[in-house]
Amino acid sequence: MDGMDDSPVMYVQPSVSGAAKILVVGPMGVGKTTLIGTVSEITPLSTEATMSRAGARLDTVVRPSKTTTTVALDFGRITLGGELVLYLFGTPGQQRFLPAWKDLARGALGALALVDTRDLEASFDAIGHLEDLDVPFSVAVNAFPDSVLHSEEDLRCALDLLPHTPLVICDAREHKSSVQALISLVSHLIETVAEAP
Repeated sequence: MDGMDDSPVMYVQPSVSGAAKILVVGPMGVGKTTLIGTVSEITPLSTEATMSRAGARLDTVVRPSKTTTTVALDFGRITLGGELVLYLFGTPGQQRFLPAWKDLARGALGALALVDTRDLEASFDAIGHLEDLDVPFSVAVNAFPDSVLHSEEDLRCALDLLPHTPLVICDAREHKSSVQALISLVSHLIETVAEAP
């Protein structure tokens, strides 16, 4: 136990032989904070703040029910297969936080780009920034209850994805689904390294 509260401190398992910094990116309201909170084996760090009237002039509110937003980062940790630790860094979704977003990308092995089919266009900037920064990524469509279903071909076309970019459907509220999205990313990163000259 640490001296701060009654929750146990969870150290990295002795079996861990590797670690990777992974970004979780996407527009405001796409589920980045939810996904990290769902999979994290430690209490996640979240910098959610109540949206203010001042911010309303700068940010487009995605849903009337959304009252908070990430203003710096989200952080969590998950161990895959007992051997690989992923340190998850969730980026703020608003354009005005792009300088912080670029700093968070330093040293990242890859990124999981969350998208929402209810507003695919909102994801273009995040995917474009990953391409500009040359950060390998996979795409996870967060399946909201009122999401419109599209074929993989239509989604790939709408998002202008390269054929080798993984595209999966997940529910950021469900542990297994979110872990599978991260595994898809890690598999892609391993393949990318293996194919490098």
